[in-house]
Amino acid sequence: MALDFSKDKTPIKEQDPNLRIKNFEEVCLGYSLHEGMLEATRCINCKTKPCVSACPVSIDIPTFIKQIKENDLKAAATTIDKYTNLPAVCGRVCPQESQCEGVCTVGKIKGFQPVAIGKLERLVADWKYTNKKTSKSENIKNSFKKGNVAVIGSGPSGLTVAGDLAKLGYKVIVFEALHSAGGVLTYGIPEFRLPQKIVETEISAMRKLGVKIECNVLVGKTITMQEIMQKFDACYISVGAGTPLFQGIKGTNLNGIYSASEYLTRINLMHSYKFPLYDTPVKMVKNVAVIGGGNVAMDAARCAKRLGAKNVTVFYRRTLDELPARIEEYFHAVEEGIRFSWLTNPIEYSDNGKGEVASIKCIRMELGTPDESGRRRPIPIKDSEFSLKVDCVIEAIGQGANKVLLDTFPELELNKKGYIKADPKTGATSVQGVYAGGDIVTGAATVILAMGAGKTAAIAIDEYIKNKKTNK
Repeated sequence: MALDFSKDKTPIKEQDPNLRIKNFEEVCLGYSLHEGMLEATRCINCKTKPCVSACPVSIDIPTFIKQIKENDLKAAATTIDKYTNLPAVCGRVCPQESQCEGVCTVGKIKGFQPVAIGKLERLVADWKYTNKKTSKSENIKNSFKKGNVAVIGSGPSGLTVAGDLAKLGYKVIVFEALHSAGGVLTYGIPEFRLPQKIVETEISAMRKLGVKIECNVLVGKTITMQEIMQKFDACYISVGAGTPLFQGIKGTNLNGIYSASEYLTRINLMHSYKFPLYDTPVKMVKNVAVIGGGNVAMDAARCAKRLGAKNVTVFYRRTLDELPARIEEYFHAVEEGIRFSWLTNPIEYSDNGKGEVASIKCIRMELGTPDESGRRRPIPIKDSEFSLKVDCVIEAIGQGANKVLLDTFPELELNKKGYIKADPKTGATSVQGVYAGGDIVTGAATVILAMGAGKTAAIAIDEYIKNKKTNK
């Protein structure tokens, strides 16, 4: 029997690549209401609902899509807000292709694309904020009598646990080390993927729930964990994995070589792309090498292009098949003129005689047997070295645990990689009343997985405090 809807997703408008490489405005322009309603008709509301099971925060996806189809966006917003405190963020940066859309029943039909779940979530969230509509789940007036909880870090995991606990009746204070809240949402993701006004809007909604956010508080320095544990009934640590990793090859300390986290923080949080309006300069360069293959590498490469670099090349030691970045981000990068050098790894940076990077020496790789990640291990090919002129290198090869808090809280048990050891089912750590989640537990991962950890921990913290008060 023929299906009465399109095989392909409803097309979505995007900025022209030739225009967007000259600005930091959002690339994807989102669905109109008509387009969203049209896409919503592609959902068959299947009984098994695999999309819900694949969502780390278990959003009732078929229900909110049905409500879009019925032109009831207020109801759709109420449905989504039951499960996530950051719908406009999720609709933009979640890897739907490997989660909800990856298991969509429609997408399993031969020749059919999955329903554009992420774009529909974004439509609902943007509609809600544009029309200043408050969903039932946000219209909460709490007396906050159930207890006091401290959340350390205002990234996606911290904001999620804070919002969920506020809804449950807890007084929550979030401590943020930087001058702006949002964590990686603020300093790590460029405006063209996630506009800061979206992050600010979602955080404003969190404050309306009663969540208090104190910035410029570096836990471990400004205030100790021991002081926090005395003042609060429970604590959730979500400080992220903010320590940049470098390959450590010869020449790493030359000027012009950045970690991706520093480069993106200068651009995103410190607004260097608006220089001289914001006095945060980034050196103007012509030839940029980006090392790595994740979303951070794509972000750094695309930022460099927008800052005026003529040639931007991403060096990745595996192939496109193993690329960890979202395929959408890769395609956007290609459209914007970013080059890719596959099966390539840098082995040395050379000096121009002034302490600045002048060239990058690389070696060709081939893929061997799978390593612990499940991907085929890259192996250097003998006598395959080559060099290229560069005046900027951005290493995007990962990040390690944030040590400021951990070094001042030795009671907390860590794993062999230096991350906090926490129960995956509750977020509980080795210290009673202290929970943890997000990148400080898993290492660098996705926004939605960090949010999932926050939801899990909020339930566990609620149970912990209720039991503690009952047994007093």
